[in-house]
This record gives sequence, C-alpha cells and structure tokens, in this order.
Amino acid sequence: MYGAMIGDIVGSIYEFSNIRTKRFPLFSPGCAITDDTIITVAVGRAILKSRETRYEEFKKGKNAESGPGYQRILIGEMQALGRQYPNPMGAYGGSFARWLRSDDPQPYNSFGNGSAMRVSPCGLVAISLEEALTLARATSCVTHNHPEGVKGAEAVAAAIFLARTGRPKKDIGA
Repeated sequence: MYGAMIGDIVGSIYEFSNIRTKRFPLFSPGCAITDDTIITVAVGRAILKSRETRYEEFKKGKNAESGPGYQRILIGEMQALGRQYPNPMGAYGGSFARWLRSDDPQPYNSFGNGSAMRVSPCGLVAISLEEALTLARATSCVTHNHPEGVKGAEAVAAAIFLARTGRPKKDIGA
C-alpha cells in the first residue's frame, strides 16, 4: 500500500497532465493525497474489519445483499472516509461523489479506472490468486460493476499478488 500511496502523492501534481519523462522531483511542492489514497485506505480498513468479524463471509467475497459481509463493511468505510475527506486533490469523479453521499449507494456501471486504483490491499492480503481476484471483484462491484471496471481491478490485484509472492516479472501481465 505504501507504493500506491507514494505514487499517488508524487503523481498528484501531474494527474491531469501528460508527462513523458521519468525524471522529475519526488514530493514537489503542491503534492498531496488524492481520492485514490483515501479510498485505498478505506479498502484496507474494510478488509481488516471483515477478517476480524466475519472471516468466512470475507473469504467467500459475500456481497451486501447476503448480509453483513465484506461489501457492506467496504461501503461503510468508503463512505466514512470519503465524507471525512470530501475535497481531495483532483476531486472525486461526479458519479463517485454522488455515491459517497447516497443513503442507498448502488453500483453505477462505471468502467473507469477508479476500481483498479483502490485494490492494492486485495493483492497484499490474499493467500491465493483466486482470493485476490475474488476480493478485487467484490471491491470493484460496489461502484464499478461494468465488466471492464471489474477486469481492471482484477488485473491490478493479480499483479500485486503475483509480485508479492515472488513470481518473475515475465509471468506478471502474461
């Protein structure tokens, strides 16, 4: 998660710019956390709370409709932190901002990259590739339930899991 957060902070001043160099100062004036760090922390908190309270449901990726499973906890954490930090650098996307404020948050069929930006904790805690993918799907689907949004989240969580478990670079992304 540190890598995701540091990358978010360092890249924050370039978020809406096309920068083509790898030579730039780290932690320049104006760098700050964005919505991606805030929601990544919420995902990490939800995973920890889920494992503490309902491990079997967590392992199965139970969704909000099946009781107080991971997605219900995740929605609560995302909304709590999103409301606590309502104006991050770069701002929340319009649909996501409405989702954060909703009393009945529903997925909105997004295929954007927001679901991929928040799933690093899924790849970090998973004990198998299948668990990383299950967590990524469950994490994505609370907002980004379009198949492309889900695939992006799965790809990032899988890459993190494979890297963490020592797979060679050539196997990651194959």
